[in-house]
Amino acid sequence: MAIEFMNRTIRQKRRLGDILLAAGVITEEQLKLGLENQKQKKLKLGEALVDLKILNEDQIVEALVKQLGVNSVNLLDMQIPESIIKLVDEQVLRKYTVFPFELNPRNASMLRVAMVDPLDIIAMDDLGIITNYEIEQFVASKKDILTMINRYYGNSEAKKAAERYSKERKEQQGADKKEDEKENELDVSNSPIVQLVNKVIEQAARQRASDIHIEPMEKQVRIRYRIDGVLTNVMTYGLDVLTAIIARIKIIGGMDISEKRKPQDGRITSVVDGTEYDIRVSILPTVFGEKVVMRLTSKMALTKDKKDLGFSDDEMEKFDRILKNPHGIILVTGPTGSGKSTTLYTALSELNVEGVNIITVEDPVEANIDGINQVQVNVKADMTFAAALRSILRQDPDIIMIGEIRDRETAEIAVKASITGHLVVSTLHTNSAASTITRLADMGVEPYLIADATVGVIAQRLVRRLCPKCKKERYADAFECKLMECSAGQDPVIYDPVGCMHCNHTGYRGRIGVYEIMPITPKLREVISNHGNAEQIKEIALQEGMKTLRKAAAKYVLDGTTSISELRRIAFEE
Repeated sequence: MAIEFMNRTIRQKRRLGDILLAAGVITEEQLKLGLENQKQKKLKLGEALVDLKILNEDQIVEALVKQLGVNSVNLLDMQIPESIIKLVDEQVLRKYTVFPFELNPRNASMLRVAMVDPLDIIAMDDLGIITNYEIEQFVASKKDILTMINRYYGNSEAKKAAERYSKERKEQQGADKKEDEKENELDVSNSPIVQLVNKVIEQAARQRASDIHIEPMEKQVRIRYRIDGVLTNVMTYGLDVLTAIIARIKIIGGMDISEKRKPQDGRITSVVDGTEYDIRVSILPTVFGEKVVMRLTSKMALTKDKKDLGFSDDEMEKFDRILKNPHGIILVTGPTGSGKSTTLYTALSELNVEGVNIITVEDPVEANIDGINQVQVNVKADMTFAAALRSILRQDPDIIMIGEIRDRETAEIAVKASITGHLVVSTLHTNSAASTITRLADMGVEPYLIADATVGVIAQRLVRRLCPKCKKERYADAFECKLMECSAGQDPVIYDPVGCMHCNHTGYRGRIGVYEIMPITPKLREVISNHGNAEQIKEIALQEGMKTLRKAAAKYVLDGTTSISELRRIAFEE
């Protein structure tokens, strides 16, 4: 014990900055910047360095392991026994950012604990007193520890907040059963509801949710998260909390708290684990009360490197060639939630160089990019896509990004802008690359103008990635081979989802883009000018080397990235 105490004391004296310098992962100058940021934002040094993007959490973990001789642990794949979960209260775990995960197999008096800071003696002493175990420290990233706390304790804390609110409300109703707007406004300032709404948003961000649905039902309120494109039920509460939840969301979203009969839209900015999220809020009155949908967008997630989008080498070459056009229209198409915005922002980041003037008109502006002039649509002020575009053309732009072509007027201005020497990038809601051309014609744009203006169309979908930890291989049957257009006599191995702790028992973790890229060639221009229909355009594009969405998805099925059910989901219209 005396030796262990000495070791702890020595480790305590070694500061994180010294450890990172010794590991060679930061310079003296970067440490100085980190210490300034730490003081300014009142963060721990590690958090300050991550905030400045000097390091990521994994690099800090590696440096601590190397310099201190402690072990790291991968928590996300673990099933933690109930007996370990009951040892420490959630508030203590959050206070110190620690997570106990097992007893030492060789010494049952030692509790293994994952820590962000293995030098935190106060945390180890407190845990030792609370659990009555000797603490054996392991290193893990803050993100992984918070994910585990959220997984095992998240709902319980939110439920406690809801129960506290319900109890307070019943006590108030006992005194006076009449409710008015003033009482509702008082309700919203109660800390349990503030905590509940915060917990719902934090959990959604940590579980990689793209949307939060708060739905009033006949006897309860249901909260669901859309994770990897699929809605998952996460919590249910009594109806008595609905009014206060809605009121709280309206206040932080800048909406009218007294208006309950009309749909409303708002916007919230929230920071979770150092990542800023832009949250678009939509409120819709239903028969049982107001329903809320919150769309979470991480500004970091929208500006990816183009290598992370999921393009194959062939597709990357086509994408680069389309982007090199000095003028014309590039269209990205697909249904809502298919990753069009991410592709657009990635394209803009690629084109964003010093000698180019880029102006966007969006509804809403989803991510701020340095060096790009972004305009927000405002219908109440008559700032529509078309009105904004007319003004933008007088701003000497080189590249124009239009959030979405919704009507004939916007389409015509976009086409004329591209013909007069501008590169225009925009989106449309269509099912395939070929049908995008006919959609523009249906809007009233002349086919010869479409043929002259368009330089490339990218149709896309997102498929869920199979969990690498639990996917199960098997041979494809005859129908599946036909679906993937396999060669005769081929007996391919494909994979099915299973489900484990790593993927939250869904069988999938994350998503990847599937693309149908159609560069507009001279042959295609001729077909489009001659009023060719979608089938004729598709036929020529296939002859020119275009791969369909089904073909692109089949490649991912055959290499084990996704499942056959995901291919069928995105290629049903073919």
